[in-house]
Amino acid sequence: MSAHVAQGLTELLPRLRRFARGLTGSATDADDLVQAACERALRASDQYTEGTRLDSWLYRIVQTTWIDMARGARRRAAHLDSLPAEQIAAAAPDAPAALTLGAVRRAVAALPEDQRVLVMLVCVEGQTYRQAAEVLDLPIGTVMSRLSRGRATLRRLIEGETPGEDTGMADALRQSKETVG
Repeated sequence: MSAHVAQGLTELLPRLRRFARGLTGSATDADDLVQAACERALRASDQYTEGTRLDSWLYRIVQTTWIDMARGARRRAAHLDSLPAEQIAAAAPDAPAALTLGAVRRAVAALPEDQRVLVMLVCVEGQTYRQAAEVLDLPIGTVMSRLSRGRATLRRLIEGETPGEDTGMADALRQSKETVG
């Protein structure tokens, strides 16, 4: 096992958890995803090329692990009649920040997966378009168009969830498009 990978993995755990939370929409599922991805990364640490971006390598492992887990879940769900409902902790109804955060989380969760991954990498993790393109092995033009569609969808979803309220969140999304990249 590479000491560089193990140390870097420890330092990147908060970012990986945030990315995984955006993919899964659940803190519990995100923790499971990160744990599985960390196991894969440590087992494959000899495949990491020294001098390249460790965070990009790890984001790719998280995304691949997520895809594998989602495929497995779809196969299992096909054989089950019903799944127990997950208990979700409710935010205080009088907390505007919690409501805004809840609206953003629901909007991000509602995005198609290809857009959600890019929104998480660029808007949340601060990756440049080029870095996101490398992580996902996509042309930069594809990254830009998917991210643009993702931001537009987020804006519509958030504005739709809070009709008549301040659209500061939509304005912030527009500004992030101008500043990130």
